Amino acid sequence: SFKYCLDLPVTSTICVWLPTALVALSFSGAIGLTFLLLGCGLEEYGVYWPLFVLIFYVLSPIPTFISRRLSDDSDATSNACRELAYFFTTGIVVSAFGLPIIMARTELIQWGACGLVMAGNSVIFFTILGFFLVFGRGDDFSWEQW
Repeated sequence: SFKYCLDLPVTSTICVWLPTALVALSFSGAIGLTFLLLGCGLEEYGVYWPLFVLIFYVLSPIPTFISRRLSDDSDATSNACRELAYFFTTGIVVSAFGLPIIMARTELIQWGACGLVMAGNSVIFFTILGFFLVFGRGDDFSWEQW
């Protein structure tokens, strides 16, 4: 019933029905969490330390939520509040990728579990990015209505 169109820089447009986008985001989030749980729960890995990256999944959208709430919606060339939010979000995402590597180097987890957690991180963070691209525009339809 709702249609979302994304204008690409190469003079083309991709249109997606929003219920389809919601289902696709839910599916990709489930795939990402499956990779994370496989990195923890498979018998040869058997440790649940990688679940600490869930904290980074929760923390990553918070700076963007705060900056969108505090900053005005003018299309200025540079917005200091939004740039600071991007900086903090980047730090959180890099930390989410760094934590499994540090755990694997200290032999707290195995390298196979680290690879599965990194794959899960990639899928989850692309899902969060997709959420902001589809529902974060605030035009005629926004994520707040869900």
